[in-house]
Amino acid sequence: MELIGALVIGVVVGVLVILLLKSKTKGDSSQIDFTEILELEKSISSKEEIINGLGVDIKVLEASLGGFEKLKTELTTIKEKLSSTETERNQLKTLNTTLEGKEESRNAEFVKSIDKTITLQDSLKLEKERLNDERVKEKEEEFDEMKRLWGEHEKDVEKHIRMVCKDQLLKYISQEDFPYPRNKPDNTIEISNQLIVFDAKSPGGDDLSNFPKYIKLQTDSLKKYAKHSDVKKDLFLVIPSNTLKVIKQFTYNMGDYNVYVITKDSLEPIILSLKKIQDFEMVEKLSPEDRDEICRIIGKFAHITKRRIQIDQFFADEFLDTLKKAKTQLPKDILDQVIEFEGAEKLNPPMEKRNKKILIEDLTNKKIDLAKEIEIRNIPAIDAKITFKDSGE
Repeated sequence: MELIGALVIGVVVGVLVILLLKSKTKGDSSQIDFTEILELEKSISSKEEIINGLGVDIKVLEASLGGFEKLKTELTTIKEKLSSTETERNQLKTLNTTLEGKEESRNAEFVKSIDKTITLQDSLKLEKERLNDERVKEKEEEFDEMKRLWGEHEKDVEKHIRMVCKDQLLKYISQEDFPYPRNKPDNTIEISNQLIVFDAKSPGGDDLSNFPKYIKLQTDSLKKYAKHSDVKKDLFLVIPSNTLKVIKQFTYNMGDYNVYVITKDSLEPIILSLKKIQDFEMVEKLSPEDRDEICRIIGKFAHITKRRIQIDQFFADEFLDTLKKAKTQLPKDILDQVIEFEGAEKLNPPMEKRNKKILIEDLTNKKIDLAKEIEIRNIPAIDAKITFKDSGE
């Protein structure tokens, strides 16, 4: 740019010189100074050289300008790439910011999750401790209840035996009424002039591991009851139901007597079984005539029962045979109609009710009513004999 400015200045100076010469020529030619002309020519020549030099410089500048344009193009390309890179950088920056935000959010959620987990662990720990405390408390309450039941076991057994004896009309003998004052069992009942001993036993302390040994010792001590002639040689030790898990042996053969370890729940069936023995002994005391009469009635019942079963079996076979013949010998259209009518029929025999007794009088009256209805309808009697093979009776 400086060379172009110098070139312009040279041209301007040249123009001024020419204008000066023309003005002097027009005004007064006699006054022209050739020295000035020479100097001007020298100056012009010098200017021309400068101009020529400037022309060379212009060409150089033009060449430089071509390179400049190329550089300018490259610069534009670089600027575009820079702009693209800047845009990509901004996008990456935005993405990084987004990811950082998500990472922070994820970290925050992770921290919350950890806090929740810690809180849950604390809650579970507290709940576990609470459940353990409740379990321990339940165990303590259960054990207290067990000890309470053990403390009341003797009275509970006595109450239950008294109730069974009252229902079965058996004689209960209390400790005060036991005929041998030196030996007084907890409970005694009388069946067939025999005294049956039920002694209630329960753990004395908190440790059940010693209870089996205690029971074994008690079986030896029952000898003081068994030595009496009117005391039945089967004696019973009644223990609480919640101690069964530690008892391994329930029957002891002591030589002269037997000891059975039972619970309160088994008292009633055992007493009923003992009462059955009394009933059998009562039968032995019947007179021969009474025994024959009882056996005669029972024998007649047995015969009627077996005879009725035999007749029912005969008719069942006959009915089945008739049904088979009907299925094979009847025409198909009639058989189909029979099956249709069969599906519509329904038998409603009298329903049996638990608390309603079947009275002989009702059956007799029903038989009389049926005979009257047959007579009124004039239904002829069917004289048919049913023969059976010899059954060996």
